[in-house]
Order: sequence, then structure tokens, then C-alpha cells
Amino acid sequence: MNGFTRFWSRELTANPGRILENAHKESAPFQVEEVLPRLKEGGAFVKFTKQEGVPLADIESRVKAYLKENPIRPFWWPFQHVRANLVKGRPWVEDLLFRIPGYRLKVEFLPAQAGSEAVELSQEQLYSLFRPYGRLADVVPQPSDSKVLPKFSFLDFAASRRAVMAKNCMHGFTVPEVMGGGPGGTLLKLSYERKPKDHWIKDWLFSHPRIVIPAIAAIVAGITVAIFDPIRTFFIKAHITRTFHVEDNRFWRWFKNQANDLFRRNVEDDPGMEAIWDDRKDNIDQIGAWLMETADTFIVVQGPRGSGKRELVVDQALKHRKHKITIDCKPIQEARGDAATINAAAQEVGYRPIFSWMNSISGLIDLAAQGTTGVKTGFSETLDSQLAKIWNNTATALKSIALEGRKKNDKDAYLSDDEYLEAHPEQRPVVVIDNFLHKSAENSVVYDKIAEWAALLTTSNIAHVIFLTNDVSFSKSLSKALPDRVFRQISLSDCSPEVAKRFVITHLDSGVDIEDSDGEGGKKLTPSQRRKDLAELDECISYLGGRLTDLEFLARRIKTGENPKKAVHEIIDQSASEILKMFLIGMEDSGAGTGQNSSTSRKWSAEQAWILIKQLAQQEVLRYNEVLLNGTYSSGGEKVLQALEQAELITILSSNGRPHSIKPGKPVYLPAFKRLSQDQVLSSRLDLSMLTEAIKSENASIDKYENELKLLAALPKQPAALAPRIRWLLAKVAASQAKVESLEQESNVLKKILQEEY
Repeated sequence: MNGFTRFWSRELTANPGRILENAHKESAPFQVEEVLPRLKEGGAFVKFTKQEGVPLADIESRVKAYLKENPIRPFWWPFQHVRANLVKGRPWVEDLLFRIPGYRLKVEFLPAQAGSEAVELSQEQLYSLFRPYGRLADVVPQPSDSKVLPKFSFLDFAASRRAVMAKNCMHGFTVPEVMGGGPGGTLLKLSYERKPKDHWIKDWLFSHPRIVIPAIAAIVAGITVAIFDPIRTFFIKAHITRTFHVEDNRFWRWFKNQANDLFRRNVEDDPGMEAIWDDRKDNIDQIGAWLMETADTFIVVQGPRGSGKRELVVDQALKHRKHKITIDCKPIQEARGDAATINAAAQEVGYRPIFSWMNSISGLIDLAAQGTTGVKTGFSETLDSQLAKIWNNTATALKSIALEGRKKNDKDAYLSDDEYLEAHPEQRPVVVIDNFLHKSAENSVVYDKIAEWAALLTTSNIAHVIFLTNDVSFSKSLSKALPDRVFRQISLSDCSPEVAKRFVITHLDSGVDIEDSDGEGGKKLTPSQRRKDLAELDECISYLGGRLTDLEFLARRIKTGENPKKAVHEIIDQSASEILKMFLIGMEDSGAGTGQNSSTSRKWSAEQAWILIKQLAQQEVLRYNEVLLNGTYSSGGEKVLQALEQAELITILSSNGRPHSIKPGKPVYLPAFKRLSQDQVLSSRLDLSMLTEAIKSENASIDKYENELKLLAALPKQPAALAPRIRWLLAKVAASQAKVESLEQESNVLKKILQEEY
């Protein structure tokens, strides 16, 4: 007979034969014949012969009792002990390499004799047969629709060593009829079976999206923070400190200076600006003084487009500031789509690497996951969160730059970082935000995030923030970020005529070598002194005003040899053509001529723009509320005026927080308005369009009055109380009809002009 011991060792006390003998010390009714070790399975077979009349169950019970009283444990794993069971079947002793022990057994049901039929044992029968060898995890019968022969079932044990014991003890066991094996008995054939685990990791991942997708998002975010954020902060610092800019390299500057000396190329970058800076020296000094103070508020420089705000701040007030960064809101606001907006914002601060295209892909993944799981995973990020990442990384870089000059042996080394920055405002970098509120009516998300970020920089004493804006209503947006602060403001206006004249003359004299220009008596003359037509300059500047862009354009035209009057005439013609194209021509075709906001690209009609041009040509300043009383502005008039101000056709002046007057958007627009209003054909065409709309409006009013009169006439009786109402309606009809006739007469006159004039 065979006994299977589930342990094998070279030690004497763990010898399976010795264990069997020690269990029967008094009188051993058997004799050990052979021990067959099974190293692959971690056990051994013990062959023995017994005396007649000695039951096998008695020998098995004594061995088990001995092992229980004297447990034998391996030194490397003391939580296990040797077990022994009687072999009931006919074990197959094999040494196949790929028959690896596991916790799953395949039980095949074969006929015990030739010609008999095997019986497929039930789960209950299999459980009763194999449970003594260890705890079972599951009993899996053969699928009912399976045609595989012989029939089989799977047994999953809780531990692989239990499966090994069961396989070696029950392989080849014949289940008799009394135990459910059928008339001829059923032979059990046992083998190790690997549980299929193909793609189980992938299957688990795809079957648990509510866990996997947020986990992936968290991993990606963690990798981004751990790896990419330090890299991005480094590039932002390099962008602010201009580490990789060749122009700031001292060797390059030396070489450039030597080359300039060799080739005599001393060209001024901004000729003529000295006169402007002399005039605005107080503003420059004021900004410099504010930057040396510890007040945590914004500095706002407001002025019309072309008034030199950026040059004043960046080139003059911050000329000697080493660490400064300029963020232009125009390319960020004008970008189309979230990816383009993120990319534009990243370029302004040097934030790289930037994966703006990943935002669209993650959005699609998030949408697909939401459709399958019903829950938003948060894998994608909104434009707000992406911009917040960029600004937060920039704030980290700015703070690092501000603390670079701090040393351990300083007298204030005991101060914390925040206290040090508060005590040393000169160490803080300067952030200049240009074109703030540019096209803010389209989308204010970008400006809200920038204002919040700027408030964080100032209140945390990380950096000074200077806003450059054309919008006079900037306080509404900035007050949301800093509601309890008073902003420091500088308002730039057009230059005075004297400064404007100096600017033009200086621009003419710049970049010209006067050594070859000799006048009478050998006196050297500048180009402006040699010209005889500059006496007209005062009159020309009165037309152009003091806008720097227009003055520079005038100076360039005069420098090319044009007469000042001719140059101004050309500038006015160009401005008139610009107004005609942008505000008047083509509006009727788009449907804006109806007086409603039906145009897809413009929020005003040609008639609404023309009435302002016509009235401003007659008087330089209009009353704001008087314009709104005009019938053309009866619907959405204030929005139209705001849109025209945004388009720079007009400038709305405010007093005590309310708009009170309207002026041309640029000084040069006033003579352009007059020139357009003097064009008889253009004026007749646009006036005719206005009259047509007025006639339509009066006819609509007449229809409304007539309908009400019909309703009153249909009453069975006419109460005396309705008589005043009827008289009022009749008077309104008569007044509207008279107005229609008058408008038609004016229209006929205008039509005649259009038929006769070119």
C-alpha cells in the first residue's frame, strides 16, 4: 500500500518512512518498503506492507495523530506543517516539465471497465470526495451544451498544496455504485489545469472604467506635476531672465558694438520720442516711485490706441529693470478654440512643453467615458483649469526669481520669504499686461483669469503688476479681483500741439548726417531747417491731433519728400476710406441696414454709424443721451454705441461713472467725417437708406393704429369713454401719414441726386 506525505526533507525527523515508523513505536503492523520523493510537488510516496486484519484507516489515523502531536515545520516557513493522507487511487508518477502544480484540478470521468458507461458526478458528490483534502474554493461542472468527451469538472482549491494532496491521493480512484459511480463504477482521472488568465489585466481594466479612468487621470496629473512642471518653471524663468537671448549676452553686445563702430551704423530705434518722454517725464517718474513702494495694488496706464502706453512703461519706466515680463492679451483673445488660446498664453510666458492638442483628445475620452459609465471622470480639463496651470507656474517662477538675490548672511535672513518680499519691493519682478480688455465683449474668461492671477501676485508680494488698456471701464473688471483696493492710475492723452511738432521735427532730423549740409556762412543745417514748407506744420497738426501713430505716419511721409499739406490730405483720405469700408459700405447686403442686429460680424448698422458721422462732422462733441433718443438707436442703442467705441469709431467720455458725451475715436477722424459728409452721392445714398427705414417704421405704426381702430369699431356700442382714445389714434394716424409724405418728398430729392451725380 502507498501513503502520501506532503513534505520531504533530508533531515532524519522529516523522513516520511521514519514518520510512519514513529507513529507505531510499540508494535508496527507494517513494514516500509520504499520512499518515492516528489520534489516537484513537495511531498513523497511511502510504500509499505501491512499485516492481515489491520485496517488502513487505523494506520492513517495514527499517522495523522502523531503529526498533530509532533508537528514538523520547515525552518523557512514555520506556519506550515507536514500532512499525510492515504492514497486511495492509482497515482501516476510522472516527471513532465510542463505539468506544474496549481490550485485547479481537472477531474475526468472514465468508465472503470470496458463496455461500461461512466457517470458524471454532481457538485455535491465531488465536494464530499475532495473536501477532506482541503478547503475548496469552487466546483465548476462542464457546460451543459459542451460535447467534449470524456465528461469533466474543475475543482478549485483554496491552496495549491491541498490540490497536490488531492491529485496524488485520488488519481485513479474508482467511485463505486453506492457512492454514485454507476453500475460499473466511474474512474477518476485527475490532472493539473491552469486557469485561463489571457488578457485578464486588460479585461479587468476595461470592465472597471469608473476606477481605471480616474486612476489614469490621477497618474497623468501626478506625472505632469512631478516631471513637466519643474521643466516648465525652468523655461518660464529663462524667458523672464532672458537666459537664452543672444542679444543679452555680453560677448554678443561687445561684438555688436565693434561692428557698429566699423560700419558706422548708429541708428536710433525710436527717433523723435525724446520730445514725448520729456513731456511725460512726470508719468515715468511716478511709475518708478510706485514700483519702490510696498502697496499691494495694481498700476493701470490707460489711454487711446496709439498713445504710446507700452513704450512709456516698458522702454522708459522699466528700462533699467532686469526682471520684467510683458504679456500681450491680444493674441490670446483673438485665438480661435481652446487649444489655440492655451498655446498663445503659453507662448507669452515661455511655458513649454505645452500639449494643447491633448485637451481636445482628453475631452473626447471624457465624453466617451461619460457615455459608457454615466459619470464624468474628470479626465479632461477646461480652458479655465489650463490657464490656471500656466499662470500658477508663472507665479512660481516669478517668486523664485524674486528670491534669487537673498543670501543666508543678510541682515534680514531671519525673515520668511513673504516678509522678505514685502520688505524689499525692489526685488520683485514686474509683470506688464498689455492690451487688457481687448475685445472683451466676445469672451471675458481670459481677462477674468488674468485679473485673478494678477491679484494673487500683488497680494502675495510676488511681483508688481502694470495693466495697459484702451478701455476706460477697466475698473469694473479689475474690481472683481481686488474689490477692496484703490488702483494707481495714469491716463495718457494725445500730445499737445507743441510736443507733436517737436516729435515730427525730431523724427525728420533723426538718422541723417548733417556734416554735408552746409548753409550760408558754412553753418550746418538739419533737414528740417533746409525745408521751407514746414511752416504749414502747425495747421497740419491741428487736423491730426496728438496721436503718436498718426504723427509718426505724417513724419515718414514728409521725410520721403511730400508736402505737409499733401501728406495730411492723404492721411485724411486714407482714414475716410477706412471708415467707409469698416462702418458704411457693405452693411446693407449683410442685413444690418434694417436697423436690427442681424449682421453676423458687426453689431451696428450702416445707418447707425452714419448718423454719428454726420452729426460729429457738424459738431465735435455730441450728448450721449441725445443720441439715444434718435429713432435709429431706439432698440439696443447703448450696446451699439459700445460696439462702435470698441471698433474705435467714437470715444465715449464719462463723468461720475456715467457716459455723458461722444467724440471721434481719433483726432484725424474729425476731418475724415467732414470729408465723408461732404460727399454728396454717399450722403444721399445713406440718407435715403435712413429715410426708407423711417418710412417703414411710420407705416408699421400706422398699421398698428389702424388695427386698434378696427377693433374699437367692431364693438356693438361705442362708449363715450373711448372717444378720447379714438381721437388720439386718429391724430397719430394723421401725424404719421404727414410724416410719411414728408419723408417721401425728401427721398425723391435724394433719388434725383443719385440719378444725376456720379
